[in-house]
Amino acid sequence: MNSRAFPALVPDRPLPADPALHPTAPTPDTWRPGAATAARSGAHATELARVADRVRAGERIDAEEALLLHEHGDLLLIGELADLCRRRHNPADVVTYIVDRNINPYNACVTDCGFCAFYAKPKSDKTWALSREEILDKVAETASIGGRQVLMQGGHHPTILSDWWCELIAEISSTYPDINCHVLSAPELDHFETVERRPLAEIIRDLIAAGWGSLPGGGAEMLVERVRKIIAPRKTTTDKWLDVHREVHEAGLRSSATMMFGNVETAAERIEHFVRLRELQDQTGGFTAFACWNTQPEGTPEEHLFPTRTSPSLYLRTQGVARIYLDNIQHMQTSYVTQGLKMSQISLRFGCDDFGGTMLEENVVSAAGCFNLETVSDIERVIRRGGYKPLQRNSWYGIADERYSGEAARFPGSREEAAFHVATGKAPYPLVAAPGPDRTGFAEPQCIADRDAPSIEVQTPDQNKVNQVATKEPS
Repeated sequence: MNSRAFPALVPDRPLPADPALHPTAPTPDTWRPGAATAARSGAHATELARVADRVRAGERIDAEEALLLHEHGDLLLIGELADLCRRRHNPADVVTYIVDRNINPYNACVTDCGFCAFYAKPKSDKTWALSREEILDKVAETASIGGRQVLMQGGHHPTILSDWWCELIAEISSTYPDINCHVLSAPELDHFETVERRPLAEIIRDLIAAGWGSLPGGGAEMLVERVRKIIAPRKTTTDKWLDVHREVHEAGLRSSATMMFGNVETAAERIEHFVRLRELQDQTGGFTAFACWNTQPEGTPEEHLFPTRTSPSLYLRTQGVARIYLDNIQHMQTSYVTQGLKMSQISLRFGCDDFGGTMLEENVVSAAGCFNLETVSDIERVIRRGGYKPLQRNSWYGIADERYSGEAARFPGSREEAAFHVATGKAPYPLVAAPGPDRTGFAEPQCIADRDAPSIEVQTPDQNKVNQVATKEPS
């Protein structure tokens, strides 16, 4: 899929200052989002009405129609359609979240991504690495409060490779069997394959044997080569990122999908990113969820080249169109760490049905000055005030909450149960949604506990440590 297949567009935000970095990019102009009056009576009103009717009828829209919504649909129309799609995929008035922790075991990385404020060059005096004992102490703390997952990613380290990760995963899995290792990323796996000079399939096999449970969607950034060559020229290509996830799905694991927008891409290239994800999901069914967030340029090595941070309305627009277009991915995760609790609450009406992780610790986006970590009680309060029931889940979106009385949506409870998808040939039902308003292809939660059930209060053993990171009020 090439962005040139779309109608000629100007970026909706100014491009970086150095034109040599983007010689093929359009010239900046004064793009404005679609207004409600224009959507009803303007030049695109008839086409917008036709696309909206298709969405309401449960039909799959194409890339050009998604771009029309993104560029000319008013925000409330996008929200209405995204909420409709969300309720088809997840009909219960439930918003899930997972008690987890982000652990970054080291910060040395050879890819030099200009948007990353976290990494340090391997020979720099700013590099650091946690000891095995320090990592296990963090996992133990997470397990002690009922945590279900540790999300661990480092960088493209020149010497810490897959054998180190296999040993760590095996120790965590054997010591804390209720904690899933949701670890690594497609670019890190590609790095292992290159440095170790052995097939990716072998690396995946060894990691699974050690107890690896699922793959995060990190490193996707924007799945468009023009953009990647500007913001991450030394990182995995678009095709390789997709191929890694394909191999992981075929090996029986699930993964998530992500997108970082608001840097040098056009609106058409955001849609191209969605196209590539939907095509792979049609083939494997292996993505559990999609999450997007805007670039956090403050404090990054190339901050002077990036535009200012995008507006909240663009986040809602992008998230809403993602929910409408990605009709074969069941869950949409909001990004409260980058958007804040208030905006994340609004996003629940723009297609999101999951609040992500509680993140007892987070280091990457906070390195760029974005501090929005919150307590479990605050997350649940915001979900309830948004009109939904909060429930805890596991890494595979099975319900893992004592307040839940049904059994159907507790499935899947493990990586083996979660492997029931198209890629493994074992699916009891298709994960790809069938056309029509009354079929989604997804199993529906049943017997949801009473909405007024008391909230679970989870206190971290060291709340002061969390507060040192979460020092900023929600924006």
